[in-house]
Amino acid sequence: MSEKILVVDDEEDIADLLEVYLRNENYIVYKCYTAKEAFSCIEQEEMDLAILDIMLPDMDGFSICRRIREKYTYPIIMLTAKDEEMDKIMGLTLGADDYVTKPFRPLEVTARVKAQLRRYKKYSGGGMEEEQGEILCYRKLKLNTKTYECMLEGEDISLTPTEFSILRILLENQGTVVKLEDLFHAVWKDEYYSKNSSTITVHIRHLREKLRDIGEKPQYIKTIWGVGYKLGG
Repeated sequence: MSEKILVVDDEEDIADLLEVYLRNENYIVYKCYTAKEAFSCIEQEEMDLAILDIMLPDMDGFSICRRIREKYTYPIIMLTAKDEEMDKIMGLTLGADDYVTKPFRPLEVTARVKAQLRRYKKYSGGGMEEEQGEILCYRKLKLNTKTYECMLEGEDISLTPTEFSILRILLENQGTVVKLEDLFHAVWKDEYYSKNSSTITVHIRHLREKLRDIGEKPQYIKTIWGVGYKLGG
C-alpha cells in the first residue's frame, strides 16, 4: 500500500514540484497551500509523513507541527529558509524529525522522505519483517525493541521514531561514549546529506525531558563535550 504524504507550502511551484517527485516514487500526495487546508486534511486522512513549510499565509508551519504532535507520531520534515538556524531548532523542538533548507534538490527531499518512512515503518511495526525482540534496560528504564515500547518506572513513555532510534543506540552501547558522527550514521543510515550537531542536541533534549532527566547531573543520558553522548557509566 502506498504511503500518504502531506505537503504544505503556499508556493505552488514548490508544492507542485514535490508532488511530481513524490508521486514518481508511488507515494500518495495531499497538497495544501494553507494551514486551514492542512488541518482539514490531517483530520480526514491517516498520513504517513508530513512536509511543512514554515511560512504560510494564515499560520506558520510550527503550529501545524505542534498540532500533529498532539495526536500522531509519524515523521515531520520542515522546510526552512536558507541559514535560518533558529527555525531549524524551533521545528525540532516542537517535534519535527528533520528539516530541508530552501532552495533544495527534489531528489534530496525524496531521499529524506524514504529514510524517515523506513524508520517509521520499523517503529510502528508496519510492512517490515519481525525482528527478534529484545528488552534493553538501564536502571528504571526499559525499551522493547520488538513492540517499540518505552517504560520508565513502569510508566509508558511516548517517543517519536527518531527519539526511539537514538535511545536504542545509547542503550545498546551503555557505558560507552557514542560519537556524534557514529550516532548520525546509526540513526540516519546511508543518507548522503550532512547534519549539524543541533539536530541531535534537540532530540537529546526531548529525550531528557521525557525521561525526567533534566537536572545538572543527568542520571541517564550524559553529554561528553566535544565527543558525543553515553548512557550510564
